[in-house]
Amino acid sequence: MIYRVKLFFLSHRALICLMLICLVLIFPAACSQEKIPAVDRNDLFTVEIGRMEDQIDLFNLDGDRSKRKTDIAMRDGLLYISNGNGGKVVRYNSYGDLLFMIYNDETNPTPLTLKPNTDSQGIVTRWSFPYPLMEPGLITVDSRKHIYVEDRVEEGASSFDAESRSLLDRVVLHFNIDGLFVNYLGQTGVGGTPFPNIIGLYTSVQNELAVVCRLPTGWNIYWFDAEGSLLYLVRLENDRIPVPPDRDLTESSLDKICISPDERKVYVKVDYYRNTYDESTNTRSGSQPDSSVIWFMNVEDGSYIGNMDIPFFESQITENNRRITENLFYSMIGVARQGRVFFSFPMDGGYSILICSTDSLEQIRGFIRVANEELQFNAFDLSGEGILSALLATEWQARLVWWRTDGLMEEGPL
Repeated sequence: MIYRVKLFFLSHRALICLMLICLVLIFPAACSQEKIPAVDRNDLFTVEIGRMEDQIDLFNLDGDRSKRKTDIAMRDGLLYISNGNGGKVVRYNSYGDLLFMIYNDETNPTPLTLKPNTDSQGIVTRWSFPYPLMEPGLITVDSRKHIYVEDRVEEGASSFDAESRSLLDRVVLHFNIDGLFVNYLGQTGVGGTPFPNIIGLYTSVQNELAVVCRLPTGWNIYWFDAEGSLLYLVRLENDRIPVPPDRDLTESSLDKICISPDERKVYVKVDYYRNTYDESTNTRSGSQPDSSVIWFMNVEDGSYIGNMDIPFFESQITENNRRITENLFYSMIGVARQGRVFFSFPMDGGYSILICSTDSLEQIRGFIRVANEELQFNAFDLSGEGILSALLATEWQARLVWWRTDGLMEEGPL
């Protein structure tokens, strides 16, 4: 009897120890999750996958368009989608009503529910307008609700620039509030030489437009006024990426270039890596994250006017039976008004969001929910007010959602 009681006592102690270990491991994680508020997600409407006017072509239905872009923009509650595979640009309200469509009539069937846009009298609230879109890509909308969308030029209209080693085959199409074509922009403005590879399209203060291009030699930022005249051209060469004075031994990697919606200011996010060495052989074994910095550039003269360090996303991992903290880089989403910069990092069930204020140095964290089934394709847009919108695709449909991260900003830092 004594022997059996002793066995029971040892098992009970082991159970208590096990529970304590679990609490030690779980409780900090639980506390950190409680400190990160989930941002309410608003599921607005869904769009079926397909080629009809009320559908979207995301998954290479013709078998030859997998590299074409699909992008979204949100302005004043209206959602704009540029669909490269479908060869069209559409506008929806937040209830999912299709308001208009600009479409290539050679690749799209004639719309059945939208009336043709004409100059005839009468009020038409849902209409369509044919335009020979080739490969519509990135899209942005200004305060006039004028639409700017990237497109490829026709065959034979492209050229190769030997100096920059770039293919010049992109233009920016300008449509007015009704979706009627106004003009197209090239490097020098209206009707100019096509751009190289466009990686960013933004509207800014006074309805000015910024076009960010990637070249083998670096990045070009073209800045136009509301009428399409070129105001500024900023070149950032590969070998002139800024480095803080105390980090001259690091290797730099430019993550993204974003434009302020309310200032003539460019935000350049650069990640820095430091080499690691094998102590036994004193040879380079790899690299690890050192730091991440946002640089602020005055577009009027191309000068850097300040910078700000961005914290790491800290991930807890187990290595050699020890729990260690792994430092990882956030990705920059975009910039809202008043210098609020948004970052994200993918997590199970969604994304961790970090908002940094360049004025007050506040840092706000949140979490947005994105289901695993919605990762077939996604595109995000950040409005000037700080509303984060997204097109999230499952295998059969696309979901248009947004998160009122502007409310998270009003709650203040954690």
